[in-house]
Amino acid sequence: MNNLLIVAGKEFRDGLRNRWVLAITLVFGLLAIGLAYFGAAASGQVGFTRVSTTIVSLSSLAVFLIPLIALMLAYDSIVGEDEQGTLLLLLTYPISRVEILAGKFLGHAAILGVSTFVGFGVAGVIIAIFGGADNLGELVAALALFILSAMLLGWAFVGFAYLISVNVAEKSRAAGIALVVWFLFVIVYDLALLGVLVGTGGEVSESLFHYLLLLNPTDIFRIVNLTFFEAARTQAGLASIGAGAAFHPAMLIGAMLAWVVFPLGLAMWIFRSREA
Repeated sequence: MNNLLIVAGKEFRDGLRNRWVLAITLVFGLLAIGLAYFGAAASGQVGFTRVSTTIVSLSSLAVFLIPLIALMLAYDSIVGEDEQGTLLLLLTYPISRVEILAGKFLGHAAILGVSTFVGFGVAGVIIAIFGGADNLGELVAALALFILSAMLLGWAFVGFAYLISVNVAEKSRAAGIALVVWFLFVIVYDLALLGVLVGTGGEVSESLFHYLLLLNPTDIFRIVNLTFFEAARTQAGLASIGAGAAFHPAMLIGAMLAWVVFPLGLAMWIFRSREA
């Protein structure tokens, strides 16, 4: 456990030194405030909008940004160490490969977690103060659910980044595969489901379609935040179908946790069994 925390601490300090924490926090904070203030600009209004509009708009954009940031943050965690020759040195220490990977994951998870909490949390305080929130409890609950699901989404794609990093021998190739993974989960998967739905004339079983959405962590993220605002579901496209499935929030959070554990566990298994 001590070895794991040492590795995690090093990764977090590296994130501080490389300004990752500051950059991600600023991006998240400015994104939330900007959407809250300019979200209704298309209708000729400028000012803080309703909580439901802000959260739905924010989740629609964050689903593109968070996975990309997570992948770029961690895609070179192992392959980068390997190219620099520091991985072989690290493996000579009395520390297991599982501890190395788990420690690195905890460090990157802390970077994303702190940045997400501070960035969106500060933005939420500003929205509450200057937006004159009529229902402060609703704002806090919606923002807390959004921050939790955003953290889990980021951690899931950190796991994918490690899975990529332990399977390639070059950083450039890892970066390319990371972009492909982002493209597949964020864009292609929903387009494929929509194609199936249109191609079959809507004859796909509704319950089957709901569960197919759970096979994509980005869709689960959208559904989690849509279920909080029933009136806003029509604004979210394909994921609004999943929101109508009445999944229990605990089930959705559990599904997101599974998406964190699965790629990370697979990466650990591969890393532990491969040659140095």
